[in-house]
Amino acid sequence: MARSKSTEPAGHVNLRTLAEHLELSQTTVSLVLNNSPSAKSIPQETRNRVMEAATRLNYRPNYFARSLRQSRSMSVGVLAPDLSEGYFTRVMSGVVRELTTAHYFYFTACHDWNKDLIEQYPRMLVERAVDGFLLLNTPAEQISVPVPVVAISAHSPMQNVTNIVLDHHKAVEIALKHLFDLGHRRIAFMRGPKAIPDSDYRWESIQVVAGEIGLRIDPALVVRIDETGWSSKTGQHPMAPEIGFKPMQELLEKTKDFTAVFCFNDIAAIGAIRALKDVGLRVPEDVSVVGFDDIQSAAYSTPSLTTVRQPLFEMGQRGAQILLDRIGNRTTDYPSEIVMAPEFVIRESTGRANGRHIA
Repeated sequence: MARSKSTEPAGHVNLRTLAEHLELSQTTVSLVLNNSPSAKSIPQETRNRVMEAATRLNYRPNYFARSLRQSRSMSVGVLAPDLSEGYFTRVMSGVVRELTTAHYFYFTACHDWNKDLIEQYPRMLVERAVDGFLLLNTPAEQISVPVPVVAISAHSPMQNVTNIVLDHHKAVEIALKHLFDLGHRRIAFMRGPKAIPDSDYRWESIQVVAGEIGLRIDPALVVRIDETGWSSKTGQHPMAPEIGFKPMQELLEKTKDFTAVFCFNDIAAIGAIRALKDVGLRVPEDVSVVGFDDIQSAAYSTPSLTTVRQPLFEMGQRGAQILLDRIGNRTTDYPSEIVMAPEFVIRESTGRANGRHIA
């Protein structure tokens, strides 16, 4: 078996000089230092010798030296269903701000609602020694990892998971009261896809708030975004306005007897507005439209969109903060749920109800 050279290399030690000193290949040394699954085939004695020499000779990139001292890789894994404009970009802007400030690196993986990938990606990232996970709109029930997990908009009541969620009751309350106060009684609802955790929670809040304010929900005016077209296999972008355009088209083919529509998100609302205009209905003179999220383009659509503003940047930033706190304080107890408050932004897409529909 090859042994170390008797003389130690002078100056900065890189991978090549470390490998030469140990009389091993650079590939072998790299596999050991990066804790690669392939390193399991290398004899334990050799692995110990590599790690001992690397520590003694002070070989490491800066982040690796830090991780060696702190037993951390200074990296986290981020799982999301898609990487599109809208929800993801706003949340990630907060995540990136916090992780960059803390000198943390991050791996982002898009699972596209593929159950196999939701299970596979966490294992792959654990093999890369991430210190924790951020789950965006991704349920934690299918994920089993030995590191801290923070889930944003996932509603996963599990041990080892801290959930960052929106106050959906408050969000729905301010939106429906706005429409109700404008005289709207025939309100259509565009529910979110079944796959997205927020969908059912928001729909439950809609039913509760409707009962509280005396608003009757007509089942004939309830449509749902179809997630079957949301995958890369069909070529349909998961956050294209078409997700709201098609459900609104289908509703309009059955009835036009409504004066407002409350959409699951802003992208769907923009698509719904186009479908309404295609049949000659004006927004907001004939039909008012309310979105959800307040993505950056909501203020610049035509008409500009009245919407519930999720504090997406702050949710991402808070989620990253808590994850880093949990990584640094493994024995500290953290709440299972942290609730964020919504805001309501009134723009051009809502107005008073058409008189013939007012109760």
